[in-house]
Amino acid sequence: MVTLGQVAAFGVASLILIVIPGPSVLFVVGRALAHGKRTALASVVGNACGVEVVAICVAVGIGAVVERSAPVFTAIKLGGAAYLVWLGIRAVRRRGRLTAAFAPAAEPRGQPRALLEGFIVGVANPKALILFAAVLPQFVERQAGHVQEQMLILSVVSFAIALISDSAWSMLASAARTWFARSSRRLELVGGAGGLAMIGLGLSIAVTGRKD
Repeated sequence: MVTLGQVAAFGVASLILIVIPGPSVLFVVGRALAHGKRTALASVVGNACGVEVVAICVAVGIGAVVERSAPVFTAIKLGGAAYLVWLGIRAVRRRGRLTAAFAPAAEPRGQPRALLEGFIVGVANPKALILFAAVLPQFVERQAGHVQEQMLILSVVSFAIALISDSAWSMLASAARTWFARSSRRLELVGGAGGLAMIGLGLSIAVTGRKD
C-alpha cells in the first residue's frame, strides 16, 4: 500500500520540519536543562504521542476529502507550502529567541506530569498540523486509493523521527548547556539555518508536490 519511495520522501520532509527548533524542540530542551534527562525523555514520549493524535485526526478528516477532490488537494498543497515559507521567514527573523529555552524553571517535575505536559505541547503544536494537513497529503498515492490508511502508515515515520530527534535534542541540551551558553550566536545560527530549510521545503512542495 505504501512504497519505500513514499516512506523515504516523507521521511526527509518530516526530518526537516521536526529537527528545526520549534515548540516541541524548545519544550524538551527546556525540560532537559531544568529537570534532567529522565524528565526530558518522558516529555519527548508525551509530545510524540500528542503529535500522533493530530496525525490520526487529520488522516480521518482530510484523507477522505483529498482522495475524492483534486482541487482540494491542490489548494491544501499551495496553502501549506505558503505557510511553510512564512514559518521559515519567521524562524529566521526570530532566531535570537532560541536563547529563551536556556532559562531553566525551578519547580520539580514528576514523570507522569512530564508525559502529560509533553502530550499537551504535541497536540497544540502548529507545526504538527502543517506536517499532517499540508505536507503529508503530498506523499500519498491518490490513484491507489486508501488515502486515510496511507496517511496513518506514513505518520508512523514522523512519529519515529520525532522520538529520535527530540531525544537527541534533550540529550544534547543536557550535555552541552555550557557550550551553548557561552555564545547566543550559536543558537541563532541553528535557528537561521532551520528557517532557511523550512523555506526550501515549502518552495519544493509548491513546485514539485504531487498533482495526481
